[in-house]
Amino acid sequence: QPTASGSGAGYRVPDEGSEPSEIKWEGYLIPLVSDPIKELEGTKDMFVSYKVTAKTNLPAFATPETLTRRRFQDFTFLREHLSKDFPACVVPPLPGKHRLEYVTGDRFSHEFIERRKEDLQRFMDRLAHHPTLQRSKLLRDFLTSTEWTVQMHSHLAHPPVPDAGGSLLENLSDTLINAFSRVRKPDERFLEMRDHLDKFEEGLVGIERGWSRVNNKMGDLSTDYHDMAVSVQGLGFLESGITEPLNRFSNVLLEFSTHLKNNSDQSTGPFIHNIHSLLAYSQINRSVLKLRDQKQLDFEELTDYLSQVSLERDRLAARSGLGGGVAPPSGLGLGAYLRDRVEAIRGTVDDDKTRVEKKKKLDLRIKELDAEVTAAHETSDAFSAETLKEQAVFEHAKRAEMKEILGEMADGQIEMYRQAIKDWDSIIPIMQRIRVDV
Repeated sequence: QPTASGSGAGYRVPDEGSEPSEIKWEGYLIPLVSDPIKELEGTKDMFVSYKVTAKTNLPAFATPETLTRRRFQDFTFLREHLSKDFPACVVPPLPGKHRLEYVTGDRFSHEFIERRKEDLQRFMDRLAHHPTLQRSKLLRDFLTSTEWTVQMHSHLAHPPVPDAGGSLLENLSDTLINAFSRVRKPDERFLEMRDHLDKFEEGLVGIERGWSRVNNKMGDLSTDYHDMAVSVQGLGFLESGITEPLNRFSNVLLEFSTHLKNNSDQSTGPFIHNIHSLLAYSQINRSVLKLRDQKQLDFEELTDYLSQVSLERDRLAARSGLGGGVAPPSGLGLGAYLRDRVEAIRGTVDDDKTRVEKKKKLDLRIKELDAEVTAAHETSDAFSAETLKEQAVFEHAKRAEMKEILGEMADGQIEMYRQAIKDWDSIIPIMQRIRVDV
């Protein structure tokens, strides 16, 4: 598990000999979110709690099975603080609250609660399958503690990993740390990762849009088959000789209409939702890559700042040894020399004592900056190493989810058409028994 060290919060320099892409699990963790219950029903404080159980052989757990009840805001706390404790990890997203149900008041409907339960299940599955997050103390407390509120307050008061952001970075001006700055020496490995991620997300967006259109058309088609069934049934009242076969044919049309609707509700709709969830997961991965770039950018900006301060210290040292029109030492440049001469003309050149004091302050600042640059370099390298590991974890999770999502989609389509074939096969003998006199 990533530990707090000189390498920064939530990540560490990998052990010598270990492969960046090597994934290691200490055991299994199988969570289950079930049995949603409305608590304080009928009051303004009503909420939904979920039964959360888990089976595990992880050594950190005292028992192989756990049982708790948690509400949505508990999951939110878990996700938010895992993100803070493990900034180099792709902590999966939760379903958002910015949905129409929160405006219309339908968030306590059966459909909404069931969908949320499924989303929370996927969130817990992603945590459980992550080799680092599955072993985190916060997740263990979430799954086992009977005093979860106390654990939350304790975590807030004593976070396991202090913020590794340097105090010097926080004090630098906005011009130094610019949100729109770009890494000057990009690592080709991470550029390739970002390019791959762009194409992956582009593909997911295309799938989501395409199947959304298919889903809408399936809904329209279901309605059309229903209307056709009503029309055929109407014909049965007119054609007294074949009323029964026409009614049976109408029933098959109604059955097929129902199959199409059920396929939309139980297969295509969830497939689109799962693709959207995977897209949100991928975007969290993108944010980790951006944070890695920021760590490198912090190092580059600090290095530049150190160079500027060192140059200023050297300029002061040179001025102490200059007189009249003597040229500046090599390396300080004509600009520094001209600035000194202008200050001399204006009478703003400090006396030797002040100059010495300034030089001492700059020497102290350079010493501090040297330490900060070293720490930023170590942090950047450690974060990069952890990000490489994390990409391997995400790729593994992504493949597993794509296999599951596409497999469920295929099973749903096969089941729908299997039922449809069975229904249509049943009507053929009935239609063949209709006698047509010549």
